[in-house]
Formats: sequence, structure tokens, C-alpha cells
Amino acid sequence: MKNNGIGRLFEGIDGWTVLLYAVIVCLGFVFITSASYDDSGAGIFSMSHFYMKQLMWMGIAAGVAIVVLLIDASFYHRWAYFFYIAGIAALLATLMFGREVNGAKAWFELGPIRVQPVEFVKIATALALARVMSTGSFSIDRTGDLFKVGVVLIVPLFIIILQNDTGSGLVLASLLFVLYREGINKWLFIPVLVTIVLFIFSFLFTPMTLLVMLILICTLSEAMMNRQWRSRVIYLASLALGTLLLYFTMFAVVPGRLSLYGCLLIVTLLSLVVVAVYAFRANLRNIYLIMGLFFVSLALIPTTDYIFNSVLKTHQQNRILSFLGIVSDPLGTDYNVNQAKIAIGSGGFFGKGFMNGTQIKYGFVPEKHTDFIFCTAGEEWGFVGSMTVLALFCALIFRLMRMGERQGEPFGRIYCYSVAAFMLFHLLVNIGMTVGLMPVMGIPLPFVSYGGSSLVAFTIMLFIAIRLDATTRTHIARL
Repeated sequence: MKNNGIGRLFEGIDGWTVLLYAVIVCLGFVFITSASYDDSGAGIFSMSHFYMKQLMWMGIAAGVAIVVLLIDASFYHRWAYFFYIAGIAALLATLMFGREVNGAKAWFELGPIRVQPVEFVKIATALALARVMSTGSFSIDRTGDLFKVGVVLIVPLFIIILQNDTGSGLVLASLLFVLYREGINKWLFIPVLVTIVLFIFSFLFTPMTLLVMLILICTLSEAMMNRQWRSRVIYLASLALGTLLLYFTMFAVVPGRLSLYGCLLIVTLLSLVVVAVYAFRANLRNIYLIMGLFFVSLALIPTTDYIFNSVLKTHQQNRILSFLGIVSDPLGTDYNVNQAKIAIGSGGFFGKGFMNGTQIKYGFVPEKHTDFIFCTAGEEWGFVGSMTVLALFCALIFRLMRMGERQGEPFGRIYCYSVAAFMLFHLLVNIGMTVGLMPVMGIPLPFVSYGGSSLVAFTIMLFIAIRLDATTRTHIARL
């Protein structure tokens, strides 16, 4: 259905979603005003104030939203790949020519304006993912099609990590939720979960403790999947031979001669092959899954040390160690989170009132108008204000998911769920790091945190979903 101009701008628009957006944006402006206002400085309407700059961005975002609604819905499907390629090019240009801010080379400076391309790349990635998965021949159970999805997600993620903006890169991982909704094999999520758990547990337990835990977990999994005594024997034999194989491999390489460990390695390898062939002929193929998970997990344990010491920056290492409680640095790494907790806790049930938050007003909470903006809601509006913010976001995410289910074709559904996944990830991580439940990652709260790139990008992202939904609703209404 074509959109022919202003007369049809609001036709089929989900008014509740637009209202939720407007309320959240206005609350963000109130919080930024309270967090950044300084009556000892320039005049109240001076553009040097963060809230005045945010007001300007709010006007720009409103204009952009109208433009997005005026464009025909088919435009976003047709140009999805172009937007994706342009986004990748912008990320590469930022990596080479961008400005470094807080350790991340992820910003362009255009005079007094800073632009963070990664915020717009999220839109392009969501559109490209929807385009790939909405082709007629696509099947989420086909390896080749999953490979295409992996390329769409991994390419921008890799470049963002090179920019040292790991937090923004992890946002793309939330699109796994979309794949789950579209019916991806649930077993594919197990390696992801195992990797995350092992990465965390490797800081808390010794390698030997992790080995014992892996053996117990894999043995329990095998016992639940196979109830035949023969499968138990084959599994235990595979486990023993596999462990010996790894052990002998570490000592087998001796320059100039074949060592005793080398001979034992060959014998163990041949024995494991015999056991594997027998398991296959006996139709005990679940053993391959369990053993594969076991060996991959063993390989990941030493890998975490390399990633932690060689890939992550010092401040990222400190945040992880602080979050896990391994180190304590109240005046350094822990300072932001501790002050945020104090601010939120001091708000009580109803809060201290607008501009009466002492932790916020006197600068005890760093980044109070950006990443830690939720502290303003907690201190000045208390438990009631904090729950109101959470309720508004939950309602918005619910509306997006409902819009996705309302779509008559995969492109709109996948895109709406992608936006919902981005919103949910930002909400959980931002508020989680504010109250100490997540490591500090520098993730803004959508529509609330100060920042033109974030506000405009999330506005475009949301209103494309609204436009797609409006086209569907209009089409249904005219049938």
C-alpha cells in the first residue's frame, strides 16, 4: 500500500506506541535537566547546557520521525542491503579516521557535533537481518542460510570490537533472541551459554575444579539422554580416552625423536577412533554431542586467560574483576557503581523531588546525564519513579513484539523483534550496571540518556517499525 503524503501520515499508526515514545523522551529531558542544570553558570536557555542541546536533538528526532513515517514501507525492504553496506563503510571509516573518546575510537566529529555511527549501524543490521531471513527460500534449519545470518551479525561486531567499543558490539548479540523467535534449533544456544559460563567461572575456580565440574555436568547430561548401560560404558571410555588424548598431546612433541608420550598419544587416538566407530554403529550418536561439548569446553578454559590478558583493555579487566568481587577498588573502578547505588537508595519510596537530589546535584555520580541517568530517576523520584520508567519501557517493548506478531510477512516481524531485542538489551544492561547487577559497559538508556546519536538513531529504529506496522494495519482495514 503506497503512502501518498501528509494526508495519510497517521493512517494505521499505533498511537499507544507513539505516546509511550513521547512520554519516555520527555521524562529523559526532565532527568537530564535535573542532572545537568547549574544555576551558577550561563543563562537557563544557554545552549551550553546539556538539556538545551538535548531539546534541540528532540526537535531533530521529531522531524526525522515524521520523515520516516512519510516514506513508503517497501523502501526499507528494498534498500536494506544498501544501508547495511553503508553502515559497514561508516564503521571502517570511523576505525581509521574517527576520534577516540573514553578509550573507544567510535566517534566522528563534525564541528561541535559528535556522531557515533554504531548507533545507526544497529538499524542497518536489523534491516539486513530481516531482508536475509525474509527471502522466499530461507530456512533457519539450513546451514547455508544460517551462515548468511552469521555473516550479517559478525562483520559489524568484529569492526566494533576493533574500535574498542565492546559494549556497543555486544548489543548485536541480542539479535539471538530474534533467531530464537524464528525457530532456530535450541541446541545451537548451548555452546553460547557454555562459553559465557566458562568465561565467568574461569575467574572464580581453578582449572582442575572446572574440569571436575565439566565431567560431572557432561556425565549427568549423558545419563539423561541415554538410559542404556552400553551407552554409559561407551561414554565413560570416550571421556577417559579423550582426557588422555589431551594430556599426552601436551608432551608428545619432542624434536628429533618419537617420545614415549608420542607413542601413547597414537595408541590413545586409535583407541578413541575404535570407540567412536562402535558408538556410531550402535546408534549412540548423542555421545558425539556430549563429548564435543566437553572437548570444546576444555579448549575454552585456557582461551579465557588469553582473551582477558591480551584482548581486553585494563579498564575492562578491572570492571570484570570488580563485578565478580575478585578485587575491590572503592575510589577507582567501583566508584561509579557505589555512588549510583547510594543515589538510588537515598531516594526512598517517593524520592527527594525535582532537582533536590544531593548525589546528583553535587556531582558525586559521574556520567549522571548519560550512562547513569537512571540514578536521577531513583534519587529524585524514588521507587515509584524508577518503577514508572521500567513500566514504560516494558510497555514499549511489549508493543513492539505485538507489532511484530501482527505483521503478515517475515520482514516486518523480524525487524520489529530486532528493535524489541535492542531495547530490552539496553534496558537490562544500563539499569543492571547502575545497580551493580551487570559490569559497567557504557550502554545508554534509550530515549533517556543524553546524546544526539542515540536519540535520533533509536527514533529512526522505532518509527520504521511503526511505519511497517501502519502499512500492515491499513492493508487489513481496507480488505
